[in-house]
Amino acid sequence: MRNDVLAKGQSPSIEEMALINRLTTRQLNPEEVYTFSVVLCDNEIDRDLERFSVDTLYGLKELFVGKTGIFDHSMSGRDQVARIYSCEVEKVEGVVTKAGEPYFRLKAKAYLPRIPKNEALIKELEAGIKKEVSVGCAVERILCSVCGADWKSEPCGHIKGRYYQKEGRRELCHGVLKGAQDAYEWSFVAVPAQRNAGVVKSYKFKKEAVDLEIDAVLKALGSGGEVVLSNSEAGNLKRHIEELSRLAEDGRAYAAELRKQVLRLYSQIQPSLSPAVLQQVTEKMTVEELKAFAQAGRQTLDGRINLTPQLAAKDKKENGNSDFLI
Repeated sequence: MRNDVLAKGQSPSIEEMALINRLTTRQLNPEEVYTFSVVLCDNEIDRDLERFSVDTLYGLKELFVGKTGIFDHSMSGRDQVARIYSCEVEKVEGVVTKAGEPYFRLKAKAYLPRIPKNEALIKELEAGIKKEVSVGCAVERILCSVCGADWKSEPCGHIKGRYYQKEGRRELCHGVLKGAQDAYEWSFVAVPAQRNAGVVKSYKFKKEAVDLEIDAVLKALGSGGEVVLSNSEAGNLKRHIEELSRLAEDGRAYAAELRKQVLRLYSQIQPSLSPAVLQQVTEKMTVEELKAFAQAGRQTLDGRINLTPQLAAKDKKENGNSDFLI
């Protein structure tokens, strides 16, 4: 079950050439193309503790036809090497997944042109060097395998990697990927996420969904016990902590500036008050309290200042120049 590239050097049939030529700009002959089969993904629990549902595999079956094969998920056109011309969902008899379901896999047929540029790749395919693949796709929902909650919109608190009792048996908590939304590409990689096919899943997370995921992780961390995070969750949590640290530093700097303002204002309003005592008081104030004291201090100080100009005339006479007399 490990080899992802299943059949190599197949001679395409007339029907297959018709499918291939639907994707080309000119009609190719069988001798001009090299075809092979590849397992894209399956319904087994992967290294990220997630799995595709069988109905999602059927949805991806339609979406992956015509998608290009690349290296290491590179977005460069120079790295395009093959293209899928047909897909099918295949049930492997006698194999059961870790979730206790019959094993299904999404198998595709791909072609590449027999040109000098591809000779080395064809040899690597036939030698079994290039065989692990990964796919880039989007799904609509990630459901908790324990309770069915959608982790993208309503986290439930169950932790991936932890075992729970479900219907009288121990259930390994994992995410069930539901609702095939889009398929981007498939790629030859060294270490895929799925053990049998390899999947790099590209979800269209909105900011709100990431926040909900972080909320679920923080809730789990506070519940006690061991917590297992996927690469995605660990990355989001790291970025969340870094953002909080930056905001905390900005907040400390803002509070320090407010504290200076309060100390300066009240040293003028209450000069008899000990600076050390005032310092101790302001250290215990919240930002909102410091803002309120600073505003009140400015208003009090403004009320004490005589705003009459120093050069104002003592006796103002109509139609005269007394305003300008010292």
